[in-house]
Amino acid sequence: MLSSFTLISLIGVMLGVLVLVVVMAVYAGLERQVKSRILGFTPHILLRHQPAGLGEAPMADWQDAAAKARTLPRVEAATAFVSDNVIIDVASWQRPVMFRGIDTSDPAQVEGITQMLDLEKHPDSSADLGIDDRAVVSSILADQLALGVGDTIRLYSTRNFEAVMRAYKATEKPPLREALAEAWNQSTTTLAAAWKLDGDQAIIAIDSLSGIYQSLDTLRAEDIREPERELLEALLVAMEAGKKDEAAGVFRFATQTHTAIEKAIADLNSTDPEKMDGETLKGLKNIVLPKEATVIGIYQASQMAVTPDLFVPLPLAQDLAGLGEAVQGIALRLDDAYAAEQVAALSRQSLGPEWSLLTWGDQYQAFFALINQQRMMMYFALSFIVLVSAFSMMAVMFTVTIQKRQEIGVMKALGAAPSQIVRVFLYQGMILGLLGAALGVGLGRVVIHFRGPIQEIFRTLKFDPFSSSFTGFDVLPAHNNPVEQAVIGVMAFILCSLAALVPAFFAARSDAAKSLRNL
Repeated sequence: MLSSFTLISLIGVMLGVLVLVVVMAVYAGLERQVKSRILGFTPHILLRHQPAGLGEAPMADWQDAAAKARTLPRVEAATAFVSDNVIIDVASWQRPVMFRGIDTSDPAQVEGITQMLDLEKHPDSSADLGIDDRAVVSSILADQLALGVGDTIRLYSTRNFEAVMRAYKATEKPPLREALAEAWNQSTTTLAAAWKLDGDQAIIAIDSLSGIYQSLDTLRAEDIREPERELLEALLVAMEAGKKDEAAGVFRFATQTHTAIEKAIADLNSTDPEKMDGETLKGLKNIVLPKEATVIGIYQASQMAVTPDLFVPLPLAQDLAGLGEAVQGIALRLDDAYAAEQVAALSRQSLGPEWSLLTWGDQYQAFFALINQQRMMMYFALSFIVLVSAFSMMAVMFTVTIQKRQEIGVMKALGAAPSQIVRVFLYQGMILGLLGAALGVGLGRVVIHFRGPIQEIFRTLKFDPFSSSFTGFDVLPAHNNPVEQAVIGVMAFILCSLAALVPAFFAARSDAAKSLRNL
């Protein structure tokens, strides 16, 4: 039992089990820690409004929707949600980044960011965003742009660039009266001919005004200059000010309103394109000016999970996303994040089809699927180490049977049954498998417990296979799953027992006379 061959076989089984236990524990720990970080700032359920056929729309009255969402089962908090892309500018270095708005009135969100702060490398970091122009940036972004606490960053909204492009395209076109001459002339000519005077009022037939109004309203949707759009909207507003006389079949307009309509038409007929373009381009200054924010904290990001590059206060996030006072959705936090699927299913029935509910599992489905796939691949690959150890044990047991041929012959000559011979070698394999599995699981748990000092040893040797810049953790996380480790140990024991069964079977069938002569 203590020969060099059996000892090598025992060490092989032990190492195979140890590696499998450690790797699976590390994967489980990484998954748990990343989930914990994600749940620190991600809504457990994201509630969005989607009117029929219009897709997801910004929510202007989100406070009312949030109050209604708080009545849903297991909901502890309902806050505003804003997330979008901006271009960050630091010392003339620009790159697109993703930001997430934080409602600082929600202590859970602030606490989630606080727990992620990298206080070891950046001890001055804070998550006190308040409502000022402040930001907490990821460690990845901070390393790339050489950012530190107290630095100032400039943020350019991509929504503003869309407005700039529309404005520039509009300046390349002729004025409305020329670009849409046919529809404009027909509408204004028909309107001028349809007016009639009735005392101190101007009247127009209901059908005529409705048709002209619809024609002019379609022009407002065209790509025209913003000053012309404002004049056209003023014209439409004035046309809506008439009083409807159902009995006479006309709209009645006061003289002042009638004059306002004619003035708006005259202004649109006499617009100066160059002057309007100058006003438009001058107004772009307010659009393209960046927002400046102060970095107050740096959080430890991980290459293993996609997290926002920036966390900013909700008011700043609304400005950068071009939402005004509106938000993109309502972030719901539950008393148990893992009950999100059940709560979402019940809430869909009570809220109706105009509301979409996206759970945190749905938001990060691809990431968690990747983690599980990698874990299964590692489980499959590392299981072959134990299988190879079992084949090694089989080779050792064959060697033992050859060494013990004379003893086997003596046993058979004395009347030992083949099953007794099989049991001798099978028990030896089972004992080796049991010891190897137990030692492997035990030493694996020891390695997991002392993984921090072991990592430091690697780092002193200038070799860090688990860099914190990649994993996002100074000490590699791990989680011991007793059931999983027991399954690994049992699997190793069974493989070793089966490996011992084959040479034991051949030993039992050997000829006693030849064995005694050691042939």
